[in-house]
Amino acid sequence: MAKTTFVCQSCGSTTHKWSGHCDACDSWNTIIEEKAEAPASGAKGAALPRGRVARLVDLKGESPAPPRITSGVAELDRVTGGGFVPGSAVLIGGDPGIGKSTLLLQALAALGGKGERVIYVTGEEAIAQVRLRAARLGLADAPVLLAAETNVSDIIATLNEGDVPSVVVIDSVQTLWSPVIDAAPGTVSQLKAGSEALVRFAKSKGACVLLVGHVTKDGQIAGPKVIEHLVDTVLYFEGDRGHQFRILRAVKNRFGPTDEIGVFEMSDGGLQEVTNPSRLFMGQAERAAPGTAVFAGIEGTRPLLVEVQALVSPSALGTPRRTAVGWDGTRLAMILAVLEARAGVTLSNHDVYLNVAGGLRLREPAADLAVAAALLSSLSDSVIPHGTVLFGEIALSGAIRPVGQTEPRLKEAQKLGLDHAVLADQGEKAVKSSLAVKQVATVADLVAWVASRSKGLRRIA
Repeated sequence: MAKTTFVCQSCGSTTHKWSGHCDACDSWNTIIEEKAEAPASGAKGAALPRGRVARLVDLKGESPAPPRITSGVAELDRVTGGGFVPGSAVLIGGDPGIGKSTLLLQALAALGGKGERVIYVTGEEAIAQVRLRAARLGLADAPVLLAAETNVSDIIATLNEGDVPSVVVIDSVQTLWSPVIDAAPGTVSQLKAGSEALVRFAKSKGACVLLVGHVTKDGQIAGPKVIEHLVDTVLYFEGDRGHQFRILRAVKNRFGPTDEIGVFEMSDGGLQEVTNPSRLFMGQAERAAPGTAVFAGIEGTRPLLVEVQALVSPSALGTPRRTAVGWDGTRLAMILAVLEARAGVTLSNHDVYLNVAGGLRLREPAADLAVAAALLSSLSDSVIPHGTVLFGEIALSGAIRPVGQTEPRLKEAQKLGLDHAVLADQGEKAVKSSLAVKQVATVADLVAWVASRSKGLRRIA
């Protein structure tokens, strides 16, 4: 009788008995029973076969840069580090309907137009549905080969037929199944077996394989512990269906920078590249209003200006609301506590709402200063002067710390017509910029600067 094990479908951890709760990832109702894999040779004292001696080399030396296959979609090439690398595996995750299939179909059409042999394997849609999407995008005549298949063995046999393709798209990896694994499609065992087989094909044949993955309700690719470490690059497609803008973010890349982003706009003709995303994320900055501040951030290698919006209003609730969209809610609570403890700004009896314009999610601590300024601006009903950019990290002591890459941030602000900057005190280090720079050392200095511009309106308590 075959032995069975119980595997969490969220994190891939195994147990010897069923439980409704996974202790590894704190998920509920994700553990299912699967047949255990055969033990590896060498288990329980079995002798391992004699191996070959690997060649050792010095750490110092020159290695050629990997070749690239440029897709022709500039934002996609930016995120991947300059294009797809032959023999690599790329995992692209995102919510259903966010535009993953559309973007990849456009990229394959561009590659096919340059003479590359490209194949699109769909496991969720019929060939007719893919053709309808191509017709809507105006790509019906693109030289892209299609196949509708979910059996991993059949897919690899198809890819081995004829010339080796340059790029292969598998949409999606959750639909794959292997006849040698006795488990349902989408389970951890099938995900692992299908991904490993396709990665081996990519490495042995020199083709670039793009795996499309669905995400869970928490925004993570299903089965991340058994997929992400197998591939060379992991990309996430972010965005809200209520916004027409989409962000492609690299969270792992063995051939390029991580945290690089590409910005797209969804239109009737598919996903269009946004060449100047700072204009997008700044919103309507020319109409300055209380509670808005412009932050100069760094996403990967790209400086980006983002408008931070805050609303602070008196609350009748015993526990005032704290809502943050596009920023860490825990960090917002920390900023509120620092303002109250170190600068005497009373916010404990106010509802606080924070939003990042354009649907972008900020992860930089450098946004602390802009967030605090937006909160103070809303509380005092004052307007931060038009054309002002802010960035800096706030410590628990109330000190404002300088952040890296100050010059690229200021250059991006200058390029978009801004003329003032508020940042942390740089000490003896000189700030090289044509902008009028104001340096603040503590949150108390920031409060005094915002209060001086309230023009007799509601003062900061």
